[in-house]
Order: sequence, then C-alpha cells, then structure tokens
Amino acid sequence: MFKGVTLGFLAFALFSLSDACVKAIHGALPPYQVSFFGAAFSVVVLPFIWRRGETVMDLVRAKRPWLWVARGALGTLGSFSSVTAFSHLSMAEAFALIFLMPLTTTALSVFVLKEKVSRQGWAAIVLGFIGVLIVLRPGFREIGIGHIAALTCGLCGSALSVLLRYVGHDEKPVNLFGAAMIAPMIISAVLMVPGYVPPTGWQWLAIFGFAVLAAAANIALMIASRRSPASRIAPTQYSQMLWGLLLGYLFFGDRLDVFTGLGVVVIVGAGLWLFLPKAASRAASPAEL
Repeated sequence: MFKGVTLGFLAFALFSLSDACVKAIHGALPPYQVSFFGAAFSVVVLPFIWRRGETVMDLVRAKRPWLWVARGALGTLGSFSSVTAFSHLSMAEAFALIFLMPLTTTALSVFVLKEKVSRQGWAAIVLGFIGVLIVLRPGFREIGIGHIAALTCGLCGSALSVLLRYVGHDEKPVNLFGAAMIAPMIISAVLMVPGYVPPTGWQWLAIFGFAVLAAAANIALMIASRRSPASRIAPTQYSQMLWGLLLGYLFFGDRLDVFTGLGVVVIVGAGLWLFLPKAASRAASPAEL
C-alpha cells in the first residue's frame, strides 16, 4: 500500500513538470500536434517496461480489446484537453479544475470496482465539487474553452485510473502503455495532416520534455494502481497543486485571485479529508496486532 501511494506522488510530480513544458509552448501549436509528438517520443520509455518474450504485437494484443480501445480513446481525449487547458489557463487554475479527478475516481470506484466509500468520503466528494464551483463561478464570469478542457481532462483521468485498476492484473504493462501511445498517435496524425505547424527548436525541446515526463508518470501511475486501490491513489494528485503554484509563480508569473485561491483550499481540503483518515487508520493497524 505504501509503495503504491509513494509512486502516486512521484507520478503526479512528473505530470506537473510535463504540464509545465506544455504551458511553455503558450498555445503556439495545435493540441493534437503536441499530443502526436508527445505520444511518438514516449517510445523512449518502452525499454523500461519491456519484458523478455514480449513482441511488438503485445502493444495492441489485449485480452479485452474493447478496454484497449476505451483506454486509447480516453487517453487521446485527455491529452487534447490537457494541452488545451494549460494553454489557456494558469497552472494553478487548470490544476484546480483537473482536481475533479480524485473526487470522481473515488465515486467511480464504488460503482465499477465495488470499493466502499464512507459517508465522510461522500461528504468530501460533495465538498470538492463545491470547490470546483467556487473556482468556475458560473454565472459570474465567462466559462472559456480552457475551463471546459480542464474539467474534461479530470473526467478522462478518473475513467483511466479506474480502468487501470480494473484491467491491471489481466493485461501486460506494455499493452496498457501501447493503448496510451498508439491511439493518440493515430488520431492526432489524422487531425494534423490538413494544418501542420512546424515547431521551432525550443518547441521541439518542450514537446520532448512533455512526452518523456508524461510517459514516465503514466508508468509510475500504472504500477501504483496495481499495488493500491484507486481510491487510495487518487488523492495523491493534490500534490500537483504545490507543484503548479511553484512552477507557475517561478516561470509563468501566475497569480491566484481570491476566489480561485478559496476554491483551491476547499478542493485540497476535501481531498485531505478523504485521504488522511484512511492513511491514519492503516498506519495504526500494525500496532494493534
């Protein structure tokens, strides 16, 4: 359990650095183009998950093909929406809305994985959604494409997290990674053909950083999901807010307004309320033996 949670924190630290690379492009390239090269460059991590006896066909040959397709489609949509969100929003605001992921993951784990969530857990989920509304403030300001993209990214991440837990013991790691790499490449390539924009040297470097860091993060999250329940891994995403605040402040001049800051506090507080009692109860159990 502890190793799974630790890997979760590592995964989301890598995701934060990857997102900073996307933010550095400042929306100068289409989201599907960034996603294509991101998926293409992620092949560099294959040697780290390749096992003896596996072939190239193992990237696409799954015991449950429909789940491979579902993971590929969700991964593609999640990649497009993530690039769009960080291109239009500050890192802190984008993370605040993407933090819908741990809340919905916990809720989905009840229906899909048959895991149990206490009344306190459900209260934390509701509180988290209130925090999202505080950040969005619908009716008081315009909701832009960046906000919609961030929420979409969070929902896709939730579904992917639960899918990983659902198929993690049945499918090979290389197959799970293949869905995340091949599907975005195919879909992005089709979209990219009509209007390709040649990246500059700096943009190539940013794309490469985005790809390698995201691929490594996905592998860490995949392994974490196999070692711990999805409802335990999901709250580790809240560590991204610290990274987002730090990276946004240092490199992009991001600042929080009062309402966004309040929403962040509510969302992070909901996540801690959801996560810390479980961690404390498990930490106390060995002493009781």
